[in-house]
Amino acid sequence: MTPSDDYPIGMPGTPWEAPERAAWLALQTRKRSYSELIESRINGLSDKFHLESYGELQGPFGQYILYAVSSRDWNSDLPSILITGGVHGYETSGVLGALEFLEQEFARYARDFNFLVLPCVSPWAFETINRWNPDAIDPNRSFVDDSPAAESLAVVQYLKQRDLSFLAHFDLHETTDTDNTEFRPALAARDAKGQDHWDIPDGFYAVADTSRPAPEFQEAIIKSVAKVTHIAPSIDGKIIGETLQQNGVICYDGIGLGLCMGVTDAPYVTTTEVYPDSPLVSEQDCIAAQVSAITGGLDYLLASKATR
Repeated sequence: MTPSDDYPIGMPGTPWEAPERAAWLALQTRKRSYSELIESRINGLSDKFHLESYGELQGPFGQYILYAVSSRDWNSDLPSILITGGVHGYETSGVLGALEFLEQEFARYARDFNFLVLPCVSPWAFETINRWNPDAIDPNRSFVDDSPAAESLAVVQYLKQRDLSFLAHFDLHETTDTDNTEFRPALAARDAKGQDHWDIPDGFYAVADTSRPAPEFQEAIIKSVAKVTHIAPSIDGKIIGETLQQNGVICYDGIGLGLCMGVTDAPYVTTTEVYPDSPLVSEQDCIAAQVSAITGGLDYLLASKATR
């Protein structure tokens, strides 16, 4: 794919500047309500969890409160778990999976772990079903101290403020057909750089951090998810062009790339990737896969005594 091919914004060979970003933003429309679908559900957890706003974002459609949901009886003697969803707002099951874990599975693990959950990192992108934020920046390449993405910066600053040590971090994502039909063409146009189409994997896969791959932890996640949905096959030993660590698992440099999975020094981290466009799954199957990834990882931590 050459830069700007078949994309309505920008000139071939010329990276976007403010006018092109503004033109892109003008094309975005609200397709669903963060307040109705997510914020109301978070507020419904107030009787069982501690709710906190870790910031507010002003978007083209108004203001968004950013929520952190945590164990009400935080115990400093217990290991702590971070769960993030909606870093890419269009990846719906990540947001809903984080909430469903809190609603349905948290109680099983409440005596063994503290939990901090950021269910929807990018509310505007959730509403517009977008990968980028309103400034045409990818939050999941922006988890750095001087982040240009307000969504990522809010998370980085909040975690520094809390100054917590985490045992594990589950970052919940999806890989969708629109990665190739919209978001990679947009990236090619924005940066004036060619982008190859990915082979979109039909099924679930996980991404480990190259610097702390934790293969047994990843394996436990894959085995758990395989009980509720299918695992993505590889093509010539690769998924989205990356060499397999093992069945259903690849590795990325989480810290070096500014990914959300690199935002803590937890020894056990994973980015989940669900494929919601598969004819083999429903929306609820995708949510169940996210929840199963979390519970599979937690069960491994308990069984392996990694919590001690």
